Amino acid sequence: MSVKLKPAGKILLIIIVVAAGIVSIKWYQARPKEAGKAVEVGKVTLPDAPEASLNDHAVLLPLPAATEAVNGGTLISWERMAWNAQFSGMYANGGVRTTKGSLFDNAHLDITYTRQDDCNKQMADLVKFAGQYKTNPNTPAVLVSFMGDGMPAFMTALSKELEPLGAEYQPIILPIAHGKSFGEDQIMGPVSWKQDPHNAVGKCVAGVLRDGDVNILLKWAGDNGIKVNPDETTYDPQAVNLIAANDFLDAPNKYITGYTEKRKIIVDGKTTGQDTTVGVDAVATWTPGDVNVATKKGGLVTIANTRQYASQMPVETIAIKKWAYDHRTDVENMIIALAQAGDQVRSFTEARKFAAEVSAEVYQEQNADYWLKYYNGVEEADVQGLTVHLGGSAVFNLADMANSYGLGADKVDRYKAVYNTFGNLMVRMYPAIMPSYIPYEKAVDKSFLLTVISNHPELMQGKAIETKYASQITAQVSSRSYHIEFETGSAVIRPASYPMLDEIFQSAVVAEGLKLGVYGHTDNSGSDDVNIPLSEKRAGAVRDYLLGKGLTPDRIETKGYGAAKPVADNATADGRSRNRRVEIVLGE
Repeated sequence: MSVKLKPAGKILLIIIVVAAGIVSIKWYQARPKEAGKAVEVGKVTLPDAPEASLNDHAVLLPLPAATEAVNGGTLISWERMAWNAQFSGMYANGGVRTTKGSLFDNAHLDITYTRQDDCNKQMADLVKFAGQYKTNPNTPAVLVSFMGDGMPAFMTALSKELEPLGAEYQPIILPIAHGKSFGEDQIMGPVSWKQDPHNAVGKCVAGVLRDGDVNILLKWAGDNGIKVNPDETTYDPQAVNLIAANDFLDAPNKYITGYTEKRKIIVDGKTTGQDTTVGVDAVATWTPGDVNVATKKGGLVTIANTRQYASQMPVETIAIKKWAYDHRTDVENMIIALAQAGDQVRSFTEARKFAAEVSAEVYQEQNADYWLKYYNGVEEADVQGLTVHLGGSAVFNLADMANSYGLGADKVDRYKAVYNTFGNLMVRMYPAIMPSYIPYEKAVDKSFLLTVISNHPELMQGKAIETKYASQITAQVSSRSYHIEFETGSAVIRPASYPMLDEIFQSAVVAEGLKLGVYGHTDNSGSDDVNIPLSEKRAGAVRDYLLGKGLTPDRIETKGYGAAKPVADNATADGRSRNRRVEIVLGE
């Protein structure tokens, strides 16, 4: 098996970017010099491919030619990390440079794809283009595609760099999310972590720090009420600890080779004067890192991935605001072409294979069969006989794009939930480096997509990706208790708890691939005849709140347990308070 699918470019390197762009120093220089307290980061079988989006009467479009179009259209250099979620973009362009008969050719666009895996170089190229465009409006454009959950930090740093050029030259996120990671990014850990997530406490996870895959770990830990030690130089036995990897293959290699290092022990953010030796217990990785773990050592299974956290990693594209406004028709034509490409790739094997061929050409690595295999995703046995999930991506049609930005039927802005969830998470984890981030409403400009949806209702006929939820949860991915305030003896939620419920809602939106369990509990005061119905009504009240925000009824199950499942001693006031809770479970 050759080694490389998703290179270091897919790595978010969020804090490196922020440090470079905002405070102009490297992360290493800005890392905590003294131990920080562990952070509570959140209150919050793979198919061959997602289902076809077109109906039985769909028409396979002629595949683009191999020759470059050179059509005299708008010149664009589009920088893309090597990432399977961009299949529709590959199909739409037809090759490294727009080819004859491609959808982008039909839109009179002349686009050259450049593989760019360095997010700092992406930022530098955007800043350079903005300066040139201000002087010469005929300068060929630069666009950059990036991981959706890393955008708050990237946009904040980029905005700071562009400030001298004026407000017109600020960056915006174009509303053309045209694909997403759909399983390939994951946390691989021991089976015991699936049996009880709290078995991860005191353990160490190797990964590229501030990377999207480490974000999966942070989200999963937050959903389970597990703290994460933000300082990769110390060991906190009360938290999950991070071991820094140099690149996307180094993380699994540290697990495979039995890497260890010595660290100072801290408790509650304070040094104890003692040292310990730590090893790698789990890995934050992506293909082929997961393949290496499975084939060279084994023993780890999927703990959480982007098939479950299905909204977390969309493909987002950044442009300079002035260029986008000057070329509004071009941007809208891009959206139309990518929407059509999504329909084709999702509906026809021939289109999907063609996109894989272009991917190999653009990325200059592997072959079409390789890219196609890991776009589809596979389920295999590792060398220890454990079943592991490898790969998985998806592309969007226009209905998916609308759903992504809250313009679909349910009005749920999925990307807003992702953007705010991970923006807040980074602020919470690294407040000294990233004290704030650009608000979502300023970062994303939906006007281009709104125009396309209004003018092209025929493109909304494609079927959006739809998650089918089981009737009940049989396997938990996470569980966390919330102390939601109700009026005494009733199921009326006090307004003070609305922000907490909103956090639960956002967490559920990010984890769109999982069913949501809402379970009510009471202390042992009173009889079961009173407590069980009350706990059921309170769980139902939380369900109703979440339904009102946009979750669907098939997504939520509710149960009321009364006093049957205490988590603390009912003999004390504190224990009774802890037992009066609503438990939120994400599962399958």
